[in-house]
Amino acid sequence: MPELAELDLPYLAVEEADFAKDPVSHFVAARERHPWLARCSVGYVVTEYQAMREMLRHDAQMAMGFNEIVEIMGATGTPWGDFIAGTIQVQTGEVHARLRKAVHASFTPGEANRYRGVMREEINRLLDAWLPKGEFDFEEFIAHFPITVLCRMIGASPEVIPSLRASLEALGLAFSMDRNNLPELQRGMGVLYDCVHTLVAERRAGRRLSAEPDLLDQLLAARDAGGMDDEELYNLLIFLFGGGYDTSKNVLTLIMHNLLDRPEIYARCAESAEFCRRVMNETFRFNGPSSATRKVTEDFTVRDVRFPAGTLVMFPWSVAGRDETAVECPHVYDPDRRGVHSHFAFGLGAHMCLGQFIARAQIEEGLHVIAQRLRRPRRVGEIDWRPFPGVWGIRGLPIAFDADV
Repeated sequence: MPELAELDLPYLAVEEADFAKDPVSHFVAARERHPWLARCSVGYVVTEYQAMREMLRHDAQMAMGFNEIVEIMGATGTPWGDFIAGTIQVQTGEVHARLRKAVHASFTPGEANRYRGVMREEINRLLDAWLPKGEFDFEEFIAHFPITVLCRMIGASPEVIPSLRASLEALGLAFSMDRNNLPELQRGMGVLYDCVHTLVAERRAGRRLSAEPDLLDQLLAARDAGGMDDEELYNLLIFLFGGGYDTSKNVLTLIMHNLLDRPEIYARCAESAEFCRRVMNETFRFNGPSSATRKVTEDFTVRDVRFPAGTLVMFPWSVAGRDETAVECPHVYDPDRRGVHSHFAFGLGAHMCLGQFIARAQIEEGLHVIAQRLRRPRRVGEIDWRPFPGVWGIRGLPIAFDADV
């Protein structure tokens, strides 16, 4: 049985800007040297879809690698480092089970569906304000959507949105492993902590924007029932802001990027919400936004390769569906694929994304309304790419369009 360190593996420079522009070609080249595994600066990368599934059968022998990335970034003991150490995704055992049980009922598909009307209202409100421009940066436009929805869901004033948005942009680059982002990240964490502390204090004092019960009421009830303490509540609220913002914004931008070259698919999105769901899932497979890093906590073996405890392994969910073990013709963008669930957009196992049904609903509703009102979108400028590690996606997507205002 070969030792992991003895394998002759390709190297993937995942932090480099050129890698972010076209990661798929790098993964294809890596699989030509080794069918399912490569090295990277922090450890190893699983490059094949089926190998990821096999690795995740050992999920109980791995932990989320967030704390290790914090250490690599030199941020242990900082506000951001402390936040990561307290997130629900990092917890294991009894603590993780307690927190998931406390909030599970608030994040079911049914609960997410309760807010679909709010999602439609907010995307229409944004389109009313932006469509008269005739052209804009789609990424900048769509960044306002998930945060306005979440503010409605938890009863936060829309006045906090500008400062929150800047802070969430910084948080979204946290796992890029670029220390140059740390000053803005730490500043953003201060803004986010102040926001959630104020929000909870005002709600406890009886001050609220609407008499209707909302998600914050549910989370406060879970806290009062002993499911979490105050710090865990604050951490969870920040985690929801971060996760909800990045996933929806980046996926909707990737969808628009993909459909600018496929106008016939874009037109069908205006006709059918169900088709929008298929477009969303195909985008998650084709070029989703996220990767994850896990730390091996107990030795295990996959395909005769032993992974010793302490090993860091990257799972690039964003491109997992782009090899032949995932689907036929993996480089063809086809929302009409049937019976295919070949993406890991929200992870797998015990730490599967808590807010995935909210994100799914936002993407579906947002895409459907946008396609109905923003017609014949077309490129009017160059794009850039976010760093590949952490939350990948497009940075800047200038478009022009015809509009139903």
